[in-house]
Amino acid sequence: MTPGRTVVRSAPGKLFVAGEYAVVEPGTPAVLVAVDRGVTVTAAHAGTAGVVVSSDLVPGAVHWRWRDGRLRAPGPEEGARGGAGDGGGEGARGALAHVVAAVETVGRLLAERGLPVPGLDISVSSRLHDHGRKYGLGSSGAVTVATIDALTSLCGLELPLDARYRLALISSAGIDPRGSGGDLAASTWGGWIAYQAPDRAAVLDLVRRHGIEEGLRAPWPGLAVRRLPAPRGLSLEVGWTGSPVSTGSLMSGPPHRTWRGTAAHRAFVETSTDLVRASITALEAGDDQGLLRQIRRARQELARLDAEAGLGIFTPGLTALCTVAETAGGAAKPSGAGGGDCGIALFDAGARHDISQVRQRWAAAGVLPLPVRTAPEGIE
Repeated sequence: MTPGRTVVRSAPGKLFVAGEYAVVEPGTPAVLVAVDRGVTVTAAHAGTAGVVVSSDLVPGAVHWRWRDGRLRAPGPEEGARGGAGDGGGEGARGALAHVVAAVETVGRLLAERGLPVPGLDISVSSRLHDHGRKYGLGSSGAVTVATIDALTSLCGLELPLDARYRLALISSAGIDPRGSGGDLAASTWGGWIAYQAPDRAAVLDLVRRHGIEEGLRAPWPGLAVRRLPAPRGLSLEVGWTGSPVSTGSLMSGPPHRTWRGTAAHRAFVETSTDLVRASITALEAGDDQGLLRQIRRARQELARLDAEAGLGIFTPGLTALCTVAETAGGAAKPSGAGGGDCGIALFDAGARHDISQVRQRWAAAGVLPLPVRTAPEGIE
């Protein structure tokens, strides 16, 4: 470790192209794309013990202290740098949960290797928010990946890309094991990817019993990630329809708990698997029309899931987004959890006039067009 050294790392956000909801089942495929908005984490050695975290999402900076391998927020008598006080400490834990979990995960790996955890000064800046408003582009995954990458580099841990993804998954699953980790994979590898989630419960149990070091080496059942070529002649358009929602939060509700495990659920997973594999084949073959057909299938299957499980995926805004895009000859669907999040549409890239008209009609319907493009690379 080099005193005074500073490391800056950025990780892109993500969008689900196909396979959301089904991908939470281990080994079930999805297609995601990284976007050119992301999160930047700056990490440096601090002059004092503990970890100071500042972010454009919370007021002031909070000084966390280590206790039994965990980071603890300051008490009322200690306050927080920048005037955040106890409310800034405990209140910040929710807003900075993924940063804190990532720091703790790297700290555990350092401890397993017999290395000290240095005092850290961490700053987070997000382009996945606008004045505190989240756009549903995977900010939690991006900040986790960027934090893991910045800290492992700062602390001299030379880890391959796969190991850094695994650290991020261990960190994120410790907060919510229901998440697939697809956002982490997109933020790590960038571009268009095919992704299959590992069994997160098995991963956490492995780490609990044998440690993080073994978790980086051992096989993870179900996990698969590979890069895909981008569509050759299609333009990806993105619209934001309201407040972001996590897939896990919708899936934890009573309707999905009752529906999950039924014949209808199994049929949905099978159909999703089939259309995702067909999407992957279309991308690899440069078959743009084939991809559009699968995106339309994906929308139909999500609508069927919504009707059967009552999840509330399709809001009026998302329905309008899809209808406008389909009327203009595109293929559109919710991306991710739905319920007021982002939708995507794919169009013939040469139809610039039609795309411009779609953006105007989206805006008239209360859908905010987001000027995002594919991020060809992951963490950097």
